[in-house]
Amino acid sequence: MQPPTAPAGLDRRTLYEEILIVLSLSLLASAAYAIISLLSAPLKGGYVASANQTNVLARQLVAIAFSLAPVWLVVHLLRRSGEGVGAIGLTWDQPARDIKRGLAFFAVVGLGGLAFYFGAVALGVNRFVVPVPPLGHWWTVPILVLNAAQAALLEEVIVLGYLITRLRQLAWSPWVIIAASALLRASYHLYQGWGGFAGNLLMGALFAFLFLRWRRAWPFVVCHFLLDAVAAGGWLVLHGRVPGT
Repeated sequence: MQPPTAPAGLDRRTLYEEILIVLSLSLLASAAYAIISLLSAPLKGGYVASANQTNVLARQLVAIAFSLAPVWLVVHLLRRSGEGVGAIGLTWDQPARDIKRGLAFFAVVGLGGLAFYFGAVALGVNRFVVPVPPLGHWWTVPILVLNAAQAALLEEVIVLGYLITRLRQLAWSPWVIIAASALLRASYHLYQGWGGFAGNLLMGALFAFLFLRWRRAWPFVVCHFLLDAVAAGGWLVLHGRVPGT
């Protein structure tokens, strides 16, 4: 497939600078903090929260809103350059097909990811992950759902749609693009441990490969939302009944 042409006025240096800025304001920063977390405490028997643990609803909502700023930045940059969100597969023109694909991915990735997670915890190479906001509030479940939507949009728009599109415009080879996207996704999950890294590396490679083929971001947003929402909902149901919950 012929690589897309970069927008007029955006030379290679400008594209690299733009990528670095967008990633530094979002998932590259998360990767740096994840590495620090990995090195700061033991993995075996440890716990780590993937959800905001503040008990103040206003803080939860503000954190969700501002964490989506990089997504709006990407949308702004695409519109300003004349490309539009269709350039990264975000046009909502095939909803039924996108949702069906997202559901299919969820069924496959969800089962595999669950087995991978419990296996990694049993081997002592992953921490127990708490994927829910504080319990005991009327807003616990609504915030849980908003967190899942926020993570799905942020990660799939940035690490999949935006990054892959820009790297294609820079004429990177498809396999190098897949590796770069998957490695970034895996790196910001290192706070969970090596299981989280390896699992997301595999999932990221699959997502990147399929995105290059289909050029649609919404199936992966749907899948990611379901993965996070169901994982958090399952944790609530199993809390106190299964070790690590």
